[in-house]
Amino acid sequence: MSEEIAIRVSHLDKVYKLYNKPMDRLRESLGLAGKKKLSKDHYALRDVSFEVKKGETVGIIGTNGSGKSTILKIITGVLSPTAGELQIQGRISALLELGAGFNQEFTGIENIYLNGTMIGFSKAEIDAKLQDILDFADIGDFVYQKTKTYSSGMFVRLAFAVAINIDPEILIVDEALSVGDVFFQNKCYHKFEEFKAQGKTILFVSHDLSSIAKYCDRVVLLEHGKKLGEGGTKEMIDMYKKVLVHQLDDSAMEIAAKNDSEGESAGPSNALDAGKKKGLWKESMTLNPSADIYGSGLAEIVDFCIVDNSGRITNTIIKGDNFTVRMKVRFFDHVSEPIVAVSYKNRLGVEITGTNTMFEKISTGEPGRGDELTVSFSQKMSLQGGEYLISFGCTGYRDGEFTVYHRMYDILNIQVISSKDTTGYYDMDSETEVIRSQFTVKE
Repeated sequence: MSEEIAIRVSHLDKVYKLYNKPMDRLRESLGLAGKKKLSKDHYALRDVSFEVKKGETVGIIGTNGSGKSTILKIITGVLSPTAGELQIQGRISALLELGAGFNQEFTGIENIYLNGTMIGFSKAEIDAKLQDILDFADIGDFVYQKTKTYSSGMFVRLAFAVAINIDPEILIVDEALSVGDVFFQNKCYHKFEEFKAQGKTILFVSHDLSSIAKYCDRVVLLEHGKKLGEGGTKEMIDMYKKVLVHQLDDSAMEIAAKNDSEGESAGPSNALDAGKKKGLWKESMTLNPSADIYGSGLAEIVDFCIVDNSGRITNTIIKGDNFTVRMKVRFFDHVSEPIVAVSYKNRLGVEITGTNTMFEKISTGEPGRGDELTVSFSQKMSLQGGEYLISFGCTGYRDGEFTVYHRMYDILNIQVISSKDTTGYYDMDSETEVIRSQFTVKE
């Protein structure tokens, strides 16, 4: 293997046997099944290949069940592959799960030494690193308590502190940074920057596409255990957005088919659905099954979607891009100047922003029974990276009384992907100028 390569994964398979009932597993293991097959094969990974160069930060993304965590566990030696080859150059430190490798009956200090020894450090080396680990974890006297008393946040602080401070050549992280307060997360990402500057290799799995976009040099996209694509962050995030709503287009299918013909798996056919099915817009969106929906019945919001700047229906928008929120409202009686609205909340339920046809001074006229209005709100995405909830409404005044014709609270989510966030809820999109000058220092 070339000296420039830190990790090489070649045609890896991971197969699990699935049984309808536990007794079938016992019968098969004892050879009592005869010629009858009592299990079926489930491929957690199928023919996956990629390389990670030394000094790269590579992200792995994909839907739940795509094989992301499985590939990391094979790379770190937690699991053995069913087939294929794995080559690694460099000492690995991994953070796969909260407190993975911790003994619940040991104190934090004892687990530091346990984990350090498992990685390959001597007691003297761990002694030298101990204060840095304690300072980074910052959990106070809890480090002397048994880890079974820790909260999940304390677990990940200590686990990450151990993983990041033992000077690995390769750091592998699986979703761990979503736990802990914003200050600890900031500390972790600052350490990422230090590692990148030092030429360390990082393999990073996350559902946080903003972090993927900000920190990764390249991205590998998995779907149903197969590699769907590999390339630049923007290209792969765009492909992932299509996978989420089953709208991967023909060009992406050609790329995947080309990968497959070269021995690199392209993913199952159902994941490559071009999304050309005709129907409602909302059928291509990820919806909230617990949304609060009510109204008088005089009108109904029958369809809606989010459209990105390339005209694609999606729940994911890149910060700085233009996008459109579109609604179709059907009326069952005559109403005058109905007000059609859209609003955005953060995950804590705080309403961040919103608008409606009245605020925008747009007349909606006098729709009658059987009429439909299609309303589009187009704007630039200035919200910070993260996930938000969108609500729709159609209201108005009937017989002098304010009336909710139809309202859909938190009906869908929108994920904003950002490589740069500022303070607060939205970006002021400032143009920043720095002028350098000199002054004379008196002796």
